[in-house]
Amino acid sequence: MDTTFYTFLIGLIYLAAACCFVIGIKLMAHPRTAVRGNLFGAGGMLLAIIGALFDAQVAAWNNPAGPANAGYTYVVIGAIIGSAIGAWLALKIQMTAMPQLVAIFNGLGGAASVVVAGAYLFTGGPDLVNFDVLLATALSGLIGGVTFSGSLVAYGKLQELAIFDKPIALPGQQIINLVIAIVLLALTVLITVSGPTMDFWLVALLFFVIVALSLVLGVFLTLPIGGADMPVVIALLNSYSGLAAAATGFVILNNVLIVSGSLVGASGIILTQIMCKAMNRSLTNVLFGVMGTGSSGGDDDAVYANVRKTSADDVAMLLDGAQRVVIVPGYGMAVAQAQHAVRDLGNLLEQRGAVVEYAIHPVAGRMPGHMNVLLAEADVSYDKLKEMDEINPTLETVDVAIVIGANDVVNPVAQTDPQSPIAGMPIIEVGKARTVIVIKRSLSPGFAKIPNPLFAADNTLMLFADGRQAVLDIIRAVKEG
Repeated sequence: MDTTFYTFLIGLIYLAAACCFVIGIKLMAHPRTAVRGNLFGAGGMLLAIIGALFDAQVAAWNNPAGPANAGYTYVVIGAIIGSAIGAWLALKIQMTAMPQLVAIFNGLGGAASVVVAGAYLFTGGPDLVNFDVLLATALSGLIGGVTFSGSLVAYGKLQELAIFDKPIALPGQQIINLVIAIVLLALTVLITVSGPTMDFWLVALLFFVIVALSLVLGVFLTLPIGGADMPVVIALLNSYSGLAAAATGFVILNNVLIVSGSLVGASGIILTQIMCKAMNRSLTNVLFGVMGTGSSGGDDDAVYANVRKTSADDVAMLLDGAQRVVIVPGYGMAVAQAQHAVRDLGNLLEQRGAVVEYAIHPVAGRMPGHMNVLLAEADVSYDKLKEMDEINPTLETVDVAIVIGANDVVNPVAQTDPQSPIAGMPIIEVGKARTVIVIKRSLSPGFAKIPNPLFAADNTLMLFADGRQAVLDIIRAVKEG
């Protein structure tokens, strides 16, 4: 085949893959088209893989007659193993563990960028030590290292491992982070400007130092961040993984990797800004890890002195005369897998003439869009999902607000205690409703580890039970009533 036409064909495949990625992102912006968007994205990735495997560089390297003398053996083995792991995860992972999986994927993306860029540098040897390759390689090592270690820490926090249970900040943490960042930037400039005239192994040593310091910085940036801010961190690390991939694309001169990495990086930054607005944080706060280090919010016994318990039958009586009901889902709903029961309750109340809506906080759950995904899985109409800014001004007209498994996103401490870890965070102001029903297993705190005065408010009743079972009991009581 003519070399020019072959190169054109590979470029055309890459272009088609990039178009699939863009279309996929667009379609995933709405639940009704999200499945098609996901299929477009997967199709684009398949095209990108096919294009990469037959790219001139890869095809030459895999030539059985060439120096590698391996053909596509290792590539096929890796593809089989990776596909098997991906299929197993897709089938077995629970929705409650999805944020942890996203964190691991972000981390692996960063690690892959470091490995690919480093391998290209070392296998290419001194002949490839030029300005463009060195700059892209250094950025891949820097961003990829921060992404990998930061994602591992984020995973530990999301999994609630003992060592990551509370924010950890060293004395002078911000100064340490700033010094490491300055050193990394200086090393990046050094390896880029002076690398072409340096001994190759000195360049390799500088690359290792950049990666090592980046791993340390990733840990230090993520450790001080409180659990309530994890959705912001997940979005930011996702952006980092895309930027690292884009930099690696420049290293190996792969256009589709540059495009896809740029898409992930840009969309991640946009999502991070949306999350920051929802959390009332600035991007600077996120980058330098100063979130979530405030006071605990008060003594639990004092806060919960006037808590009132209720039962499913009593809740059914309240719902019997309710004209407008708002359901506020949280991470506890995911843990209890109660989304289908919640949908059934909503449908039942609508059949009885009530208007039922679902109030969605941007950072409810432990990753962006967590509650939207759960409710979409249960076939709840997207039109019934109301964003926080839309629902808050009308909550005073709500007869019954049912909070299921949510804690920090309805905690009034965010508005009353400037020293709280969630101070200034916009919340769903369910306390304005005539009656608030909170479904929780216990009075245990949310991810921010602070008590919630809403539970002891005069218009609040606590239904202590497993989320799914509690909703099923309410449905039974409503039907019997």
